[in-house]
Amino acid sequence: MTRESMQYDVVVVGGGPAGLACAIRLRQLAAAAGEDLSVCLIEKGSEIGAHILSGAVFEPRALDELLPDWQRSGAPLLTPVTEDRFMLLTESGSFNLPTPPALHNAGNYIISLGNLCRWLGTQAEAAGVEIYPGFAAAEILYDESGAVRGVATGDMGVGRDGQPTEAFQPGIELHARQTIIAEGCRGSLARELMERFALRDGVGPQTYGLGIKELWEVDPAVHHAGRVVHTMGWPLDSSTYGGAFLYHLEDNQVAVGLVVGLGYRNPWLSPFEEFQRLKTHPALRPTFEGGRRIAYGARAISAGGYQAIPRLDFPGGLLIGDSAGFLNFAKIKGSHSAMKSGMVAAETVHAIFAAASADRRSYRERLDATWLMPELHAVRNIKPAFRHGLWAGLAHAAIDTWLLRGRAPWTLAHHADHEQLLPAEKAKPIAYPKPDGKVSFDRLSSVFISNTNHEEDQPSHLHLANPAVPVQLNLARYAGPESRYCPAGVYEFVREGDGTDRLQVNAQNCVHCKTCDIKDPSQNIRWVVPQGGGGPNYPNM
Repeated sequence: MTRESMQYDVVVVGGGPAGLACAIRLRQLAAAAGEDLSVCLIEKGSEIGAHILSGAVFEPRALDELLPDWQRSGAPLLTPVTEDRFMLLTESGSFNLPTPPALHNAGNYIISLGNLCRWLGTQAEAAGVEIYPGFAAAEILYDESGAVRGVATGDMGVGRDGQPTEAFQPGIELHARQTIIAEGCRGSLARELMERFALRDGVGPQTYGLGIKELWEVDPAVHHAGRVVHTMGWPLDSSTYGGAFLYHLEDNQVAVGLVVGLGYRNPWLSPFEEFQRLKTHPALRPTFEGGRRIAYGARAISAGGYQAIPRLDFPGGLLIGDSAGFLNFAKIKGSHSAMKSGMVAAETVHAIFAAASADRRSYRERLDATWLMPELHAVRNIKPAFRHGLWAGLAHAAIDTWLLRGRAPWTLAHHADHEQLLPAEKAKPIAYPKPDGKVSFDRLSSVFISNTNHEEDQPSHLHLANPAVPVQLNLARYAGPESRYCPAGVYEFVREGDGTDRLQVNAQNCVHCKTCDIKDPSQNIRWVVPQGGGGPNYPNM
């Protein structure tokens, strides 16, 4: 069936902070030059912000540059940070440590990033950006020369058998002079572009963390608006990289989360269960007792930093935000850097369109001239040092931060996360306690409050390149790690009546965290977009 097409100057794929900042900046530049530049932004979530999940402590530096009057315009930055704490947890105790300079948050705000994106969406529309939520970009379009000429949204109304139903509607082709990919971490289109144009040649592998978060309404007696707490140590062992956070927002709300580096070695480890254990620690449990859990979600983050950033341009477009990996892991912040990358991409594209422009610097050259790349370069060695364990990582971080001040004459290398698992027989099984239903919970009740929904009669958006691999390799060698690393209960091994095992994929539970696409040992699982609008619907996350 012939698809309809629409033509724009720029199409932005993704309604996160990077994509929205890029779209707004494009329209600002066009207005300043007296031009009519058509900009379209599509977002796979049911609305802007529906799929956005972050801690989040927000550094307003890029927002100050993009929209200097954001305070008068009602930006939802409501809770300034008033206190920083940094703690080392043991199984039964805790120790206060000096707060690293990167985690000093004076001038920053505790926010809902989803709500900030919703507000940025209104600013983008006011600037003349056409925004279409509920439309998932499922396909890259190429011209005769092989350059990108836009994207196509996925077909709607396709049944589980892959055949059109009575509700079938073909996708729409969005043609553009430049296509900006802002899908966030491990997006399916960015992955295709990196492979097709060899964008990762000559750079280190990207590494990732899985962030799991809950939002709680707590007793006012234990609420301290503006308090930021970061922890290291328990419940993770000393060889597993990760850390936790508690952020006290407005209205007696507390965001609590755990980030687990996906380079972990033990296949018996479950990030979800580690997060539930975290909340039972004596130093943390009193915050949640008597409170009410409001929301749950999970999201992978690109954590490789400076040495893992790929080539950022391809014929016909650019990568921005977490699609490229601009997170500052030492700060545990990426929204400000994502926004800045989008703004610089907009300036690059505007110069490309301006035939008389004397500034022909590339996107990467422009980034290198901003505060963004020096910021990432200075902390490039913090995370990879933790590959040698918690204590070695802390010692190296102290030397790199306080003595060398980020100017070490070396750059440490990363290692691909999916290559790190030990065989199950060489790792120690972990016995996790049952949830108590008060501060710790099971997966299915957690997925329920993520408001995740997918149309049941549609093809699975989780593709197995070889259906035999989960049982023959993953179960046999690694004891089926997909049943543990997924924070939404999507993957489970089922014993059949004849004694054989099979992998059951509950795709309707998927919260789009992308962990399976990242951590699967043989890279046999590919996450692609479901039909538009499907997935979680995060409130205030």
